[in-house]
Amino acid sequence: MEAMKNKRGFICDMDGVIYHGSRLLDCSKGFVDWLKAEGKQFLFLTNSSARSPRELHQRLRHMGIEVGENHFITSAMATAHFIASQCPGGRVFAIGDSGLYQALYEAGLSVDESKPDYVVVGETRSYSYEKIETAIQLVLGGAKLIGTNPDLTGPTERGIGPACRALIAPIEMATDRQAYFIGKPNPLIMRHAVELLGCHREETVIIGDRMDTDIVAGIESGIDTVLVLSGITGEDDLERYPYKPHHVLKDVGEIPL
Repeated sequence: MEAMKNKRGFICDMDGVIYHGSRLLDCSKGFVDWLKAEGKQFLFLTNSSARSPRELHQRLRHMGIEVGENHFITSAMATAHFIASQCPGGRVFAIGDSGLYQALYEAGLSVDESKPDYVVVGETRSYSYEKIETAIQLVLGGAKLIGTNPDLTGPTERGIGPACRALIAPIEMATDRQAYFIGKPNPLIMRHAVELLGCHREETVIIGDRMDTDIVAGIESGIDTVLVLSGITGEDDLERYPYKPHHVLKDVGEIPL
């Protein structure tokens, strides 16, 4: 535990680690206060592409935690960064919410449904048959298919809802093309996060509540891992996986102790 607490950089998942839906976990404010007091470099990383850093900043502020917009990284940001590195100034047809569109624009990419280089799909409530049909035609016409993250489901105010992988599946099936997913557990998003932190991977730890995304992402990126049991993965689930986290904690409140 002391070695983990002495890390310079902390990458933290959000839902299931800091809050559940619209409810802040009791331990979260003390943990964030500890990160600030200790001068840690930290980022909140979410596989969701729906919200921008400003929206995430406002969400935490409403819950009583004040952190700057520069402390957030989303799968939309990592996706835009990847596309811009592959095709600077490229054109994209996007199915997603404001967080995805903002990330694309800020990376110097243009949204274009006439002849795009990429079709990108993220979480959205404005999903429609017309958009799927357009995406299928564009992929068949040569556009490359990208998903912001490989999550099948995600938490909503009403329970569990479809996430990116479920939304992109009809396009994959109709075109016989496999999407490339940028978010966790792809090491791409982890390397981008470590770069933003300004830390070496040996100095960094990732804290998450899911073995199949957070923990495997850390392992594949050479970053120490902390599983908290305040979210999706329970203690009884650990035996199902062929890998294990470096630390298992009840919640993030145990870290400052």
